[in-house]
Amino acid sequence: MAHVTIIGTGNMGQAIAAVAGRGGHTVQLLGRTDAATQVDGEIVVLAVPYPAVAEVLAERGDSLAGKVVVDITNPLNFETFDSLTVPSDSSATAEIAAALPRSRVVKAFNTTFAGTLAAGTVGALTTTVLIAGDDAEAKASLTDVITSGGLNVIDAGALVRARELEALGFLQIGLAASEKISWTGGFGAVA
Repeated sequence: MAHVTIIGTGNMGQAIAAVAGRGGHTVQLLGRTDAATQVDGEIVVLAVPYPAVAEVLAERGDSLAGKVVVDITNPLNFETFDSLTVPSDSSATAEIAAALPRSRVVKAFNTTFAGTLAAGTVGALTTTVLIAGDDAEAKASLTDVITSGGLNVIDAGALVRARELEALGFLQIGLAASEKISWTGGFGAVA
């Protein structure tokens, strides 16, 4: 079983912790007041809003060396909800990977809402987590955590696919913010 550290105690952090717990994995959940607490997990989930990532990396970057680091962020403009804030040929995940060259960075969970992670379903479908990354072993470790927690995983490919995952996450958030879909709904996948 894996030991998963989740940095961020909001809805997504708690939902991901519940998924890992359902799979029998141990979880360390760290919030803002835990800045001095050591990161113990071999898988570390950055369950913070994209604007907070730089601070987390400044505080904890060295301690993430050698670990699987999971980026769940959607780098969207939270004032207008009309665009992504990273260059069109990049992604938040690519920026995180560049800042953490000794970590194995994976994109995941950004195309699911906390409600669908907690429920394990999107409508009548089992919740599917899309993942992307360049390290096959890192993706396999994360896939095990997710599938043992009762969810499905689709490997979307290499880390460069994070840009498309972020665009899909942006679309889903935009639809929910404009009340076209529910925050407890979202996209489902039939594989």
